[in-house]
Amino acid sequence: MSDAEHVARYTSTRRQLRGVAESLIAGPQYRSAGTIRLAVRPDGFAAAALPLAVHGADFTWQDGSAALAGPVDALAAAAGLDYGPPAGVYALRDPMPIDTVLTIDPIAAELVHRSLYAGGFALTQVLPDGHPVLWPEHFDVACAADEVNYGVSAGDDTHPMPYAYVAPWNWATAPRAGDFWNAPFGAAYTLDLTRDVDALAADIVGFLTDGRSRVTTG
Repeated sequence: MSDAEHVARYTSTRRQLRGVAESLIAGPQYRSAGTIRLAVRPDGFAAAALPLAVHGADFTWQDGSAALAGPVDALAAAAGLDYGPPAGVYALRDPMPIDTVLTIDPIAAELVHRSLYAGGFALTQVLPDGHPVLWPEHFDVACAADEVNYGVSAGDDTHPMPYAYVAPWNWATAPRAGDFWNAPFGAAYTLDLTRDVDALAADIVGFLTDGRSRVTTG
């Protein structure tokens, strides 16, 4: 498989998993419990207030589980869920239509899960008083401290593969100088997905620690 094919397969799975996070988990949770917060797990992610989770390429709920495959409306019906994103909480960018047919690639899903879990673990090391949250809007696990966002994204339209980031809230009015600050919002660090979860977490800790030390010095 070429690099372009690998990125395309990863991107397709990442977008579908983001849609699952937003419309099969965060949306139903918000309508039931008033929160969109999700948590990363070693093999996936889970709701904070409902028994809904993704494990690998499977979706689980209170009384059952099913593969993340086929029509998403059938999956929502099997789980007894009111499908859809958390309307009114944030500006919806790309909600997954209910007639979507899921084609999750298990290998790509493992890369998503490994990156986000390593990010969540790294954040607890760099910001021990923080509480990492997986946010469905951007599909990133993040914490904030001293008006700076620290996190790991599973990827997005401008950076399709996973990356760690440091994003000062005042970047637009007070950008920093230097090679470290390489992104429109601050600094980004592309993750090496050949690394296992422990090595990946160590890489992220190093980047975030460096970023935190540079925030006030430029």
